[in-house]
Amino acid sequence: MNLVKHTFFFRYLIVFSLFITSATTSGSETDTTAQIKIYQFDIKEMIAPPVWRTTKLAIETAEEEHADLILIHMNTYGGTLNDADSIRTKILDTDIPVYVFIDKNAASAGALISIACDSIYMAPGASIGAATVVNQSGEQMPDKYQSYMRSMMRSTAEAKGRDARIAQAMVDPKIYVAGISDSGQVLTFTVSEAINYGFCEGEAENIEEVLDLAGIDDYEMEKHQLTAADKMIGWLINPFVSGILIMIIIGGIYFELQTPGIGFPIAASIIAALLYFAPLYLEGLANHWEILIFIAGLVLIAVEIFAIPGFGVAGILGIILMVTGLTLSMVDQIGPGIFDYDLSKLVRAFFIVVIAFFISIAGSIILTKQLFTTTTFGQLALSKTQDAGEGYTSATDDYTAMIGKMGVTRTILRPAGKVKIDDDLFDAVALTSYIEKNQPVKVVDYRNAQLVVKKADDNA
Repeated sequence: MNLVKHTFFFRYLIVFSLFITSATTSGSETDTTAQIKIYQFDIKEMIAPPVWRTTKLAIETAEEEHADLILIHMNTYGGTLNDADSIRTKILDTDIPVYVFIDKNAASAGALISIACDSIYMAPGASIGAATVVNQSGEQMPDKYQSYMRSMMRSTAEAKGRDARIAQAMVDPKIYVAGISDSGQVLTFTVSEAINYGFCEGEAENIEEVLDLAGIDDYEMEKHQLTAADKMIGWLINPFVSGILIMIIIGGIYFELQTPGIGFPIAASIIAALLYFAPLYLEGLANHWEILIFIAGLVLIAVEIFAIPGFGVAGILGIILMVTGLTLSMVDQIGPGIFDYDLSKLVRAFFIVVIAFFISIAGSIILTKQLFTTTTFGQLALSKTQDAGEGYTSATDDYTAMIGKMGVTRTILRPAGKVKIDDDLFDAVALTSYIEKNQPVKVVDYRNAQLVVKKADDNA
């Protein structure tokens, strides 16, 4: 009886073991035959903020969707170093393998990005290299820029198990690599050379051949698609566009202060501010406190202009806060600290803001003078109805007889405003750019339905 029980028990164990083994084997087979999920996006333009934004969105989406592979379809002659560095860092930081298919060109910044990928495939006739840093005129930048690029190429190649000296030779013609780079020219590889020296895994005509070479037969491909909003945001965060928006913001404020009551300059300034900050905020670049710094600067400038005669500490502090807010909003924080910024990007953003600031002020001054000395736009400041019951009088040819009379400013002239002469209010424009309220003035001219006045004690 005991023998029968034991025999039954052992048979049960054997059957159970076979069932578990079968289930495990079946599961393994399913895993090995599962489709590989590939997320693909393009880099087929100059490396710039929009390309960095596309790369960032694509990699983050691939991570969220648990893709097995990221594939970049590349054809670029290069672009900005900062954005290329951001892209290669994003590629190095992701846990998903990244392949790149170079469809003809991976020059300069494109070479740096390609070397950061796990596998490189090239189309017939393609090339990779020529990563010397140049300016917009194509002239070679000073050695400190080349040194930075060399270090990035070297460290990137080392991270992916490629020859670091060859990577450096793509930047600096002085780097000597026996049998490879000994001609005094910046190194650029053809397809066969790249394959021979470990900078390319294979030659392919298209993406399908790339995957075939990689041994990937069963896959599901998803291509990154940019929405209209994404394209608009990418365009707005371009440094050139940001600079123009800053010019409109500052110019609109300045012009509205010079010609109070017109309306459209301040409206243009507000719209430009929204177009400047909104994309940066949506991208996670601009924080709440950075925007508040900008607003605080505006408030201080307004207080200085409308409440405090002259221009002193409040006005200077306001300008500093405005520049700070605009600058910090353009740069992403790289750490948890409030002042954790990439110094090179911070300096670049600062110069963009300052240059746009001064161009805007200079342009506004010139434009203001032009508008007030032309018959077409000379009456822009006459936006308020002049009611005789309020002390206004109509403009007539007799106004020319008022030249030489004395009066008092009823508003600040920046340069346009109101003056009181013989108990009547008149539109006036200052001969100089600024006259404070309640100051004695003298009429020196009459143009475009406005009296031209100067300070009574001004002998100029």
